[in-house]
This record gives sequence, C-alpha cells and structure tokens, in this order.
Amino acid sequence: MFDKRLIQMCPESRKYIAGNIILQFFELCFNAVMIVMIAFSVQKLYERVWGLQDLILPFAVIAVTVFLRFFTTKYAVRMSYLASRTVKRVMRERIYAKLLRLGNAYRGYVSTAELVQESVEGVDQLESYFGQYVPQFFYAFMAPAALFFLFGFGGSWKVASVLLVCVPLIPAAIVMVQKIAKKILGKYWGQYTQLGSTFLENLQGMTTLKIYQADEYKNAEMNRESEHFRKVTMAVLTMQLNSVTVMDLVAYGGTALGILLAVNAFAAGELGLANVVFMILLSADFFLPMRRLGSYFHVAMNGMAASDKIFRFLSEDEPAEKTGTADGGDIELRDLHFSYEKGREILHGISLLIPEGGFTGIVGESGSGKSTIAALITGRITAGDGMITIGGKDINTIREDSLMRYITYVGPGPVFFKGTVRENLLYAAPYASDEKLREVLAGCALADFLKSENGLDTVLTENAGNLSGGQKQRLALARAILHDTPVYIFDEASSNIDIESEEAILGQIRSIAAEKTVIMITHRLANVRDAGRICVMEKGTVCENGTHDELLSADGVYARLWKTQSALENYGKEALNG
Repeated sequence: MFDKRLIQMCPESRKYIAGNIILQFFELCFNAVMIVMIAFSVQKLYERVWGLQDLILPFAVIAVTVFLRFFTTKYAVRMSYLASRTVKRVMRERIYAKLLRLGNAYRGYVSTAELVQESVEGVDQLESYFGQYVPQFFYAFMAPAALFFLFGFGGSWKVASVLLVCVPLIPAAIVMVQKIAKKILGKYWGQYTQLGSTFLENLQGMTTLKIYQADEYKNAEMNRESEHFRKVTMAVLTMQLNSVTVMDLVAYGGTALGILLAVNAFAAGELGLANVVFMILLSADFFLPMRRLGSYFHVAMNGMAASDKIFRFLSEDEPAEKTGTADGGDIELRDLHFSYEKGREILHGISLLIPEGGFTGIVGESGSGKSTIAALITGRITAGDGMITIGGKDINTIREDSLMRYITYVGPGPVFFKGTVRENLLYAAPYASDEKLREVLAGCALADFLKSENGLDTVLTENAGNLSGGQKQRLALARAILHDTPVYIFDEASSNIDIESEEAILGQIRSIAAEKTVIMITHRLANVRDAGRICVMEKGTVCENGTHDELLSADGVYARLWKTQSALENYGKEALNG
C-alpha cells in the first residue's frame, strides 16, 4: 500500500505531505465543532430552553468554522499540488540523467516509445500518488482514532468501539485486492507500452507499408493488440468497481450500524439528544477518510505500476565511468564478435585496421555486418567479445563526449528538428557565422535552392519533411562538415537519392578524405573505387582487403560484386539510351 522508494526519492515533498495531513485534521476538528454546536442547539430547542434569539451565538460559531474549513481545504489542495510538483520534476530529471549516462546504448534497455510513455504519462500518474494518496494514507488512520476518543468521551464508548472495529474492514478489502490489482496493472502498463511502441513503429514506417501494400496487415495486427489492451483495461475497471462496491458496503453499512446503536441508546435513555445528534451527524466521518483512501488507492496503484517500470530502468547497470579521450591514431578492431540476439551472431571475429588520415571503404552485400561496425566504432552499441581501439586506447575507456567530438557519423536517415536551417546547422557548430554556413551549403550544392526560399531562415518541418531526400542528405553532409571532427563515417550516405545529389555528396566526401580519416560504408562499389583500402564483408566476416585494383586481380568476392553491379548499371544505361 506504500512505496518507500518514492518518498525517499523526493524528501522535499515530506513537509508538504505533512502540511496536507495537518490541514485535513484541522478541517475534521472544525467540522466536529460545527456539529457540536448544531447538536447542542437542537437539544436546547427541543427542550424549549432557547428561543430564536439564543441561536445567534451558535450560528456565529458555525459561520466561523465554515469559514475556517474553507481555508483549510484550500490550503490542503495547495499542499497536494506542492507535494506532487516536485516528484514530476525529480523523476524526469533522473530519467534524463540516466539516459545521458547510458548514452547511445540506452535502446538496449528500453524502447524509445516505452521510455516516452513512462516519462510522460507514467510520471503524471505519480502526481495523484503524492498529492492525494500518500497524505490520505496517514490521515485515514489518524481520523478514526481521534473520532473514537471524541465519541467515547462525548457519547458512547460502545458505539465508538463498534465503529472503530468496522473501519479496518476497508483497508482489509484494499489489501485483499492489492495483489490482484498489482498483477493486472502490471499487465495493463506492459500492454500499454507495447501498443505505443507498435503504433510509433507503424507511423514511422507508414510510407514503407504503403509501398509494399502491407498497411492492411499492420492495421489488422494493431486491431488485435488494441482489442487485447481493451480487455486488460476492462479487467482493471472491473477490479476497481468490485473493490469500490465492497468498500461502499463497509462504509455505509458501518455508518448505518453506528446510527442504529446510537438511536437505540437514546431510546433506552443512555444518551441525551445532543449526544445522539452529534453521533448521527459525525458517524460517517469515521469511514469517509478510509473510503477516500480506497478511491485514491486505485489511482496510486496505477502510479506504482508505472513507477516499477521507471525504477527498473533507473536501476539498470551502467557502463563503468570513462575517463579516456580520443586523441588520434589508427582505429583497430581485434577479434570482434557481436550479437543483437543470443544465438544469432552478426560479426564473427572481425579484425580490421583503419589507418589515420586514410580513405577506407567497407563494402559487401546487405546483412553482412557493415552498419554494425559503424555502430560499434561510434559507441552506439557495445561488442560482446573483442576490442576496438583508437590510437591504442580501448574505446570502452573513452568518454562519450570525447568520442562524439572525434567521430562524425552520417547515415541514410539523418534527423532534423523543427526550426530553421540555421538552427539545425548550429547544432554542429554553435559559433559558426552566417558566412561560414553559406559557404558550406554552397559546397554541398544547397545554396541556390535556399536562396529561392528564405535562405538560412528557411523553416524545416518535422524531420525536414518539406525537403526532398537528396536535399536532406546534402543538408546532413553540410552539418557534418561543420562539426569538423578528425574521423567521418558515411554509412550509405548517398543511397536512395538522385544522381545530382549523389555526385555532390561524393565530391564533398573526397574533399574531406584529403584531410581527414574517412570510413565509407556502401553497397555501391564505384563509390569507393578511389579508397586507399577496401574491406570486403561477407556473412559477418572480413573476407578480403586491398585496393580496388588488387581486389579485382584477386578475382574473389569483390570482383564478383563489381562485375554484377557494372553489368546492371551498363544495362540500365543502354535501356535509357535505347
């Protein structure tokens, strides 16, 4: 019923929780004073001891208590807000800090969609936990104890005892459904995050699904997942409704029992009229705090189910603190093994030397492990066995920020943020002048296009959706050039674009290769013909190494791929000319 980890995470919330409890207790006291005045006045009027003029003082006291209750309620709500405000900020800061420590490898622990749902909606659920459930948890046990003594001294210990005995039946009902609720809510959040991941994946791949006419299949798949989620949601609501029904029976049944006992005591002459009126009007307050706790419990369980996933992510093992820096030198892969899944190895003992200041091409058929090597060198994934060194330093000892300042990666799907062209370029070089930006854009054959738009102030939509594929790749190349790092990795950077854009990009890559270390990963062998060294991949191994001419002379895998691609390109040219 109570998660200490959440309280320990936000100790500054404790004072606001305590303030909420105290204010609720004062509200109860003011309510008791008001009911005492009503009961006393009823008895005096019944006995005809008072006239209407004698009601002025009781009415004044009642008005004051109502006024004070208004302020206690108002500030109790304020305390709830202050208690929950802190936890949302702290939790999100911790999630973000964890992401920074995990770096690019965070995807190995949690999917992006799941992380977004947990850090947004999951954290929002904790607002009710801190603002409502936790204060009510303590107040629900304080209020019946205080009322027990108030009823005992001001009425009947027998009635007080019966009411006090009935109160624990509500938390007993809560405990009974807790295990079931935790299991169901665990399934609920698991299915919820899974549905979110599937939706995001389908949304991002909508174009591909349309091209391959697989949208109907994915639609049916999402419908099945949605139906499963609906059933889980209905199970949660059914569980909540059943437990609320049980709590209502206990609360209202207990109240009715207390009223009946009080009336019987009055009929037997054991209680005065003021005492019985007081107990009748206040008996419901014995159960209301615990009943409200039961209502908040279901919201709290939802928050705790979300927090379990968040704490699981926060407790994931982090890589050892890195202190090294990338200062230059050859990049070497030694006996490197890697698997995305157990039992399905992608790289089988790769050994490869990438000399500093050289132009190295990595080629091979799709699925041979080319892009995996790029991900390993940039630190986005970590090898299972083997070693990667930069200038003799193990890459696992080099700080991520140093690695990012040393290597620039340009892939086939660059990411852009909504904003201007200038803003997107300045991510790579925050202090670059507009003249420098225009110079780089001109080198990437984008200056003329941007002049026809709004120059550097041209607004990009989400992920530059208002640019063509070739324009996006050229803009990504311009941003990479501005980053100005010693090593550049181009992973299929010229694929799926027009000939004009490809020539512009390849021209810039050759210029960079004259001064920097360039690793070009491509399926098109003509792009790396001028490379100082070409590494040929086949089924997760390096099968050949050498220059273009050396590999053709060897008449191996490279030569076979070259002949096949040359034949296809010549056929395409003949078809266009014919």
